[in-house]
Order: sequence, then C-alpha cells, then structure tokens
Amino acid sequence: MTVFAGVAPPLVRTWRPGWPCPAALILQPWRRGAGDPTFLSDRGRIWRGLRTPLGPATLAIQHLNADGVIVAEAWGEGAEWALEHVPALLGADDDPRGFVPRHPRLAQALKEHPHWRLGRGNSVWQALLPAVIEQKVTGQEAFAGYRRLVHFHGERAPGPGAALHLWVPPGPEVVRMIPSWEWLKLHIDPARSRTLVRAAQVAPALERTLQLPTDEADRRLRSIAGIGVWTSAEVRFRAHGDADAVSFGDYHVANEIGHALLGHDLDDAGLAELLEPYRPHRHRVQALLGMRRWRERHGPRMAPRTHLPTR
Repeated sequence: MTVFAGVAPPLVRTWRPGWPCPAALILQPWRRGAGDPTFLSDRGRIWRGLRTPLGPATLAIQHLNADGVIVAEAWGEGAEWALEHVPALLGADDDPRGFVPRHPRLAQALKEHPHWRLGRGNSVWQALLPAVIEQKVTGQEAFAGYRRLVHFHGERAPGPGAALHLWVPPGPEVVRMIPSWEWLKLHIDPARSRTLVRAAQVAPALERTLQLPTDEADRRLRSIAGIGVWTSAEVRFRAHGDADAVSFGDYHVANEIGHALLGHDLDDAGLAELLEPYRPHRHRVQALLGMRRWRERHGPRMAPRTHLPTR
C-alpha cells in the first residue's frame, strides 16, 4: 500500500490477469503528451486522475508483480468505480481470437508485443474531451490546449494528487459554462470549443453508448455536430474497447500503415481497402504497427497555427 503523509489510506484491489498483462503499454493511449497532468508514471505505478460517474478519483496501478498479480489503489469519491473497472481497463474484455497477421511486419509487431490487449476505459467523456481538442491541429497545440484546460478548469486529483501534481479533467457541467473568450485564452478555437460544449450538453446520453453495439455507438457519437469519423474512432477504441475502430482522417495513420505494409504513402480510401480483410480487428492493426516507427519521417509536417491569442 502506498502511504502519503496526511492522506487517508486508499481502497485496494488485487487482480490476477490470465496472461502476462503489460499494464503500462495498455494504458499508454490514455496519456496525452509527455506533460499530461492527468497521467503519471511514478513510484513503480501508473497514476491517473479520473472523472468517474461517482465523482473524481485517483487511480494507481502497479505493474504485474512476480506473483502474476496487479495491485490497484484508488482514492476519492470515484474510487470504488475505478477499481471495479481495472480489469476492463487493462484488456480483460478484449478478445484477440481470429486475428491473423497477413504481413511479416504485422507478424513481427505481434511477436514483439504478444501480451498487449486493448483496454476498455468505460468513460466516454474522459476519452472525448482530449480527442476533440486534438482535432485538426498539431500534437504540440493539442497537448498544450488540454493542459491549459485541465489546469484552469479541472481539479486536483483526490488523495495524493496534490503531492504528485496529478489532476482530474473538468466534467461536462464545467465545460458547458466556459465562456467563448476563455476558450480562446486556452488556445482552443471556436470549432473545437463549440463541439465540446455540444457534447457536454448530452454527456449522459453519450455515456449510454457504452452499452450499445459499436456500430450504433459510432452513429450516435457522430450525430453530434463536430464529431466525425476520426474523433469517434479515437473515443471508441479507448472508451468502448472497439478493436475495429480505425482513425481515418488522421494526419499520420494512413501513411504510417502504408509504409509499414506496402512501402509507400496511403490515403484513407487505400487504407480502408488494405484493412478490410482484418475486420473486426482493424484497430488492432493500427495499434500494433503504431508501437514502433517503420520509416523515418521526412518532408513537411503540419505547422502550428499562429493566429490564436497568447496569454
């Protein structure tokens, strides 16, 4: 048990996965840049600040120990919820059966990460908030905007959050009330901020998509103006554990997969054709190939915009 001076003891859960679960690798998609204030690796654990249906929580997940056990600790109003969903978060619900690599490089990627599973976060809002901020901007802009939003409108994670400088992102009720001028100060333009406000207004309905088939979840997510194919996929593979969710429209994904499997760039139409034989595991291809760089990046990159105000 992790002890912090002046902090109440955590709730604790031990879980024995049925495979050598690489917790850090499975949780990596939830980290939004090196400076993500809601995600931290420290003291042999992965720490997350969570916005749960029961309230904020701090979740600490220890790496698989020598006895094949994962120990999870949690603080805050949402502690019980966070611990209940640890197995799903670490891939217990994922079923890779039927996935057959059809290319040597994909087989190599699977050989390098044979125990990786796709986690299911069970929180649409936690996945949606940063995904919308990442729409059509550079990673540098997106991560900086998310940090500002969390620092100005989130809250310290409960328990040891202050000591660890860990934060919980703002909930939909807070996002709904942020004025337009404040979004610009956060370097989040009107197109993205309006999408977030619209999503915040129907957040309970979006959470209910977790109980739906993935096709229907996709349809309902994309019924919100400003949420398209890319954003829906980015939410579904994280929150719903959708192993078929492909990030079409991404600035890099199609080309990276194209170079890994074909040796050249691809557009989205070519990517869709290439991945079609892998249904219902198309995201598994994207994730496995994304765990290493298959080519050196050359040429122009998406440049940060300079027309937003500075603080």
